[in-house]
Amino acid sequence: MTTSTQEQAPVAVVTGGSAGLGLALVRELADSGWRVVTDGRTQARFKEAALPQEVSVLVGDLTDPEHRDALVDRVREHGRLDLLVHNASTLGPLPMRSLAEVTGDDLQQVWRTNVGGPLVLTGRLLDLLQAVDGVLVGISSDAAVAHYPTWGLYGASKAALDHVVLTCAAEAGITAYAVDPGDMRTAMHQDAFPGEDISDRPLPEAVVPHLLALLGRRPASGRYRAQDFS
Repeated sequence: MTTSTQEQAPVAVVTGGSAGLGLALVRELADSGWRVVTDGRTQARFKEAALPQEVSVLVGDLTDPEHRDALVDRVREHGRLDLLVHNASTLGPLPMRSLAEVTGDDLQQVWRTNVGGPLVLTGRLLDLLQAVDGVLVGISSDAAVAHYPTWGLYGASKAALDHVVLTCAAEAGITAYAVDPGDMRTAMHQDAFPGEDISDRPLPEAVVPHLLALLGRRPASGRYRAQDFS
């Protein structure tokens, strides 16, 4: 049974919550009393993650309209939305390629996952964010503003996500942040550097306190580095 205290608890959506930074953020928010809705593409990863049963987990792909419908329906069952974090993303084809080698299919895959899905989902949930003065977050990358060989497709998609998130803030009067979390010791980062020792990168759990500090301080909408908040 849902108690009145639970009904008053803030609600967050964190996409891509089965691994890496998304999983670390979901765990911290749930431990702090938030009601969390998250998604991921495989049940196996969620089984391994063993999230608290209070977390609403939906398995699916953010590029699938039916999956987005399910996410929206689950959030509306909670009746409010205080935080929407676009964390799910893809590097695209591996090993990563130069822009000259990118195909139309590569472009469509990355754009639909990193930009299209978040854009449409934001539009579907914008009224709930506005109703409670909620916050929209797009997890970005330094590749959105720097120019590393073979990172062009991913970096361009993150630059576009930054633009989408911050334009939503300007259009809808909400607070929004494009956040560069910095390098992390994740499976995605290892995919970008196959065979390289990335043990010197911080675990995603180390980035979460910086994200929460940003949300707690709530500066003006804009692009920020997570490590600048503590």
